[in-house]
Amino acid sequence: MSALELHHVEVQLGRAEIVRGVSASVEHGEWVALIGPNGAGKTTMLRAVAGLVPFDGAIAVDGMPVSAATRRELARRIALVPQIPHIPEELTVAEYVLLGRTPYIPYLAMEGGSDRRAAAEALERLGLRPFAERRLGSLSGGELQRVVLARALAQEAPLLLLDEPTSALDLGRQQQVLELVDELRRNGGLTVLSTMHDLSLAGQYADRLLLLDAGRIEAAGSPVEVLSEATLAAYYGASVRIVRENGHVFVLPRRRELA
Repeated sequence: MSALELHHVEVQLGRAEIVRGVSASVEHGEWVALIGPNGAGKTTMLRAVAGLVPFDGAIAVDGMPVSAATRRELARRIALVPQIPHIPEELTVAEYVLLGRTPYIPYLAMEGGSDRRAAAEALERLGLRPFAERRLGSLSGGELQRVVLARALAQEAPLLLLDEPTSALDLGRQQQVLELVDELRRNGGLTVLSTMHDLSLAGQYADRLLLLDAGRIEAAGSPVEVLSEATLAAYYGASVRIVRENGHVFVLPRRRELA
């Protein structure tokens, strides 16, 4: 049984078909990245997996159909880090990260010692302990992005969905966050499905890539198989140079010569 299975998934928002007939699977402990041009359906695909948008077809997490699960059941299995999260500015960082434990706290009950320990560990992992008493409204975009990831890690769900997890981070923080996620995947049994615009980062961290265009999977495989000059020219309209090193793939934009 795969960690995540999708069978002919389709999403229509209004009159627009956003995801069209997507079938794929993600194995336990694997990192799969969704890539593709803007408007390809990547974020909508993540939201369908999280049960946040209606869809046709079937999505199952560890064999549990997403469409039949309660929000609480889904939250124990899936943690989502959205690109644009809702941020209650009046909460402190510590309070917000502790919200990741909500799926495990009985109704009308208070958090317990295990919940506070999970939240504290998440703060520590992301270097956020000095920010614990800061209000969310006082943080920078990069700091907020780390806080949202900390809340997801405190949730301790086996499937982590990341929507552009490094978009607001500087180079050093990008490395820190991706290395942490990779460590949890390799040593903690975490399964990761992410969207990534930076193809060099996707080529270094993801085990497999799914290239979406107009809601359909147009290419799938390892970064070496998917990231080619011809493929990126066809779907991104980009002129690039591909560098392969120690099994990793780096995508370098190539400036067109001026006439």
